[in-house]
Amino acid sequence: MASALDAAADAGDDDVPIGAVVFDPGGIELARAANRREADADPTAHAEILALRAAAAAFGDGWRLPGCTIAVTVEPCTMCAGAITLARIDTLLFGAWEPKTGAVGSLWDVVRDPRLTHRPQVRGGIFEDRCRELMIDFFQQQR
Repeated sequence: MASALDAAADAGDDDVPIGAVVFDPGGIELARAANRREADADPTAHAEILALRAAAAAFGDGWRLPGCTIAVTVEPCTMCAGAITLARIDTLLFGAWEPKTGAVGSLWDVVRDPRLTHRPQVRGGIFEDRCRELMIDFFQQQR
């Protein structure tokens, strides 16, 4: 999670500071990204999506990331939770819970839906206070 927090620091001043890092099955970092929605004017430029794209290119198994782990500073939204599942990520780690948009247990639980053919292992609340503080500080500065 420390790597994801470092990645979040790369978000621009206008982007919500969320970071994501993908690790290969041996724990080696494949890719990292921060949110770039505002910077890229792209609604899909969430940290998780950008990190998954780069990791898939580096991993060499097409779009699949079996055995890989993704660490994200904030509970993923529906889009990102779906992409994590579709990428066949084995483990999802996240920091702060997101009660307004979270799709890994807060509002929905996309990744553990029993109807899916792949469901990653999930562990939330890692470095929760540090991750939540990033969000609180960002939104206080926006107001």
